[in-house]
Amino acid sequence: MVQLFNVLLKSTKSPARAHFRSNFLDTLRLTVRGGHGGNGLPRYGGVGGQGGAVYFVAKEGLTLRKMAQGLKEKRVIASSGEDSSKLAIFGRRGADQRIEVPVGVQVYDEQQQLLADLNEADATCIVAGGGTGGCTGNNFIGRPGDHRTVNLDLKLIADVGLVGFPNAGKSTLLKAISNAKPKIAAYPFTTIRPQIGTIEYSDHRSISVADLPGLIEGAHANFGMGHKFLKHIERTRLLLFMVDIFGFQLSPRHPHRDCLTNIYALNKELELYDPTLLEKPCVLLLNKMDKEGAKDILTRLKPNIKDLQSGLAECPEEVRPNRVLKFHHILPISAKNLARITQVKRQLRETLDDVAAEQFVADEYQIKEKLQQRVGVIGPKIS
Repeated sequence: MVQLFNVLLKSTKSPARAHFRSNFLDTLRLTVRGGHGGNGLPRYGGVGGQGGAVYFVAKEGLTLRKMAQGLKEKRVIASSGEDSSKLAIFGRRGADQRIEVPVGVQVYDEQQQLLADLNEADATCIVAGGGTGGCTGNNFIGRPGDHRTVNLDLKLIADVGLVGFPNAGKSTLLKAISNAKPKIAAYPFTTIRPQIGTIEYSDHRSISVADLPGLIEGAHANFGMGHKFLKHIERTRLLLFMVDIFGFQLSPRHPHRDCLTNIYALNKELELYDPTLLEKPCVLLLNKMDKEGAKDILTRLKPNIKDLQSGLAECPEEVRPNRVLKFHHILPISAKNLARITQVKRQLRETLDDVAAEQFVADEYQIKEKLQQRVGVIGPKIS
């Protein structure tokens, strides 16, 4: 009877719905330990081998989930150094443990101190050093290696980051302009994990676009998906804001806010999380322009959208930013209109090229300035 009951009970347990089983992992906790140093040999003055180290190497095309699958115990231990002996006065060093991690990973210790920022391919960092071998300085007793718990925090690296409230049409846009296949539905929060798409151009140029979970008010304080969203846009070169021209209401308990107020609210969330995000170049898309009444709303709000400072006094105090964004371009679109989508793709490319050119000029000026300082006043002038 008990066996029958257990069989019936198991049959009632259904697996979690597919879209709740996240395939995307952006944090991982590991325990790492360097190898113990080998003991020395007092009789002959022998020195024990140093313990091996644990180090990370950033690799393209790798995800934290793949990495986690290869480290099921979430524990990495390097080999110990060999003891000194009559046959080998100097003990051999322990073998290092080389762990590949995705590009864009930041490594933190238990006190949330940043140990390394691996944002380039083949960048490396030692996270647990090996213990020193036994010698005259430590009574020939090998020392233990470093032992700590580290947190790997992945921040996506993309050219463009999509920023907007839920149901603004970000997923529809990403599907239209790139090779991504995000979930699309007529309700908010269809995107619950980051999606990366690539825009391909006829001359083989490509631009990566990250569609991130919809932002909500209070995200800076980690409400909703809060920091899971905001941390990823730190690594993007361009912010692509997308708002519904008809406004947005999160729930019946929240007020309905028009398009302009939503722009201020997005502005405020970024400012509260990290004011430096406001310095990133940004483009604004006003979506759902194909619907009736959209043009009238645009005509009424356009002057204030072009100059956000001009409408700041009328903005509700709870979403009023201290410093407003300045958009490089403002594009009224419909995410389902092919001609408008082509315009968006072209504009993103032009804006990224302009930003790269400005950065090149700024870097060149800084290099010349440093060289001039090094040469000195009496040296030749660098033009």
